[in-house]
Amino acid sequence: MSEKRRKRRKPRPQGEASYLCDACGEQIVIPVDLSAGESQQYVEDCPICCRPMLVHVDVDEEGRARVWAERE
Repeated sequence: MSEKRRKRRKPRPQGEASYLCDACGEQIVIPVDLSAGESQQYVEDCPICCRPMLVHVDVDEEGRARVWAERE
């Protein structure tokens, strides 16, 4: 008798994440492009204080993004 095994569903890829602005302390929500690779870096101005931030994105094997930023 064969048993049917349920396949575990992988969590859906994360479409957005947030970080705290290193300059003003506000929580900033950003879209995450998972197709851009598992390790990303780019410069983006904080939408609150307009200071340039170096944003880091690391995506794990399950599609969860870890995001943090520091002043450029």
